Amino acid sequence: MRIAVWDDENAFRELFQLFFSALSFFAYRYIPDKEICEDIAQDTFFKIWKNRKRIDIKTSGRNFLITTVRNNCIDYLRKKELEENYRLNQEDCGMNEAVSTENLYAAFELKELIDKAMEKLPPTIREVFELNRLEGQTYSEIALKYNVSVKSIESYISKALKILREELKDYLATALIFVFCYL
Repeated sequence: MRIAVWDDENAFRELFQLFFSALSFFAYRYIPDKEICEDIAQDTFFKIWKNRKRIDIKTSGRNFLITTVRNNCIDYLRKKELEENYRLNQEDCGMNEAVSTENLYAAFELKELIDKAMEKLPPTIREVFELNRLEGQTYSEIALKYNVSVKSIESYISKALKILREELKDYLATALIFVFCYL
């Protein structure tokens, strides 16, 4: 509350000191590289400070931090998997290095645009969207987890898709061409 309402840097510093080590250790469950885990934890705090006026925490602050670090770890792993799959695909296709570098850059740029669009989703809607679209959970499973109706989950997904379509409208054609031509 002190951080979001009064921009209290001391409260933020206390939060950082209290949770940084634990969140770095938690990230190690997903990524066995201490430096990367610390970067992820630090990036989490940076995003929290940057978005402090817009963050709407529905659970405890601790759970919010853990969920955010987990999501950042998953995003990192997805990015690494995308890089590896792309590299393997390029090796299989025998593409020349100049074209490969250009396509890899386009893939990273597209991933960053999608990440930025996802950040614009309200936290609950983003979590529901990720649970359904990225982790494969059904609407019923998510509704039970959040203790809401399936219709509410459908509404969340619909809102997420609407926001993402709007945010990415200028890039959808490019993304489709990239996916069909290069992956």
